[in-house]
Amino acid sequence: MAQYNKSDVIKRAQELAKMIAETEEVDFFKRAEAQLNENQKVRETIASIKSLQKQAVNFQHYGKTEALKQVEAKIDRLQEELDELPIIQQFQESQINVNDLLQLVANTISNTVTDEIIVSTDGDLLRGETGSQVRNSPGSSCS
Repeated sequence: MAQYNKSDVIKRAQELAKMIAETEEVDFFKRAEAQLNENQKVRETIASIKSLQKQAVNFQHYGKTEALKQVEAKIDRLQEELDELPIIQQFQESQINVNDLLQLVANTISNTVTDEIIVSTDGDLLRGETGSQVRNSPGSSCS
């Protein structure tokens, strides 16, 4: 069995990261983000939200609850406007797709490492137990 060190694993992880960065999902994300950043309505709405958020912090700091409620309502309306734009929906979908891909990779690595540990210790894959757990479980004939 091959023996790897942490440096070897990190190098492979970087290679895997480069592969992921060149997937269709990441390419779509990059294009969606570029379109988003080039959209004037989106930029103006985000600038308005940021300005209102600063006002909200000030109102909250000075205890102006009625003004705070009004500003928060404006922020919510602007956020809803943004969320309804097809360009925002495409961007959010692309974020979800990239996140799903990263989660799939992480889960695959985790599950494979666990399976390799179980197999290499003569464990039971179906029960998810390492060899030492199998040997020391109740009812085991080994003493």
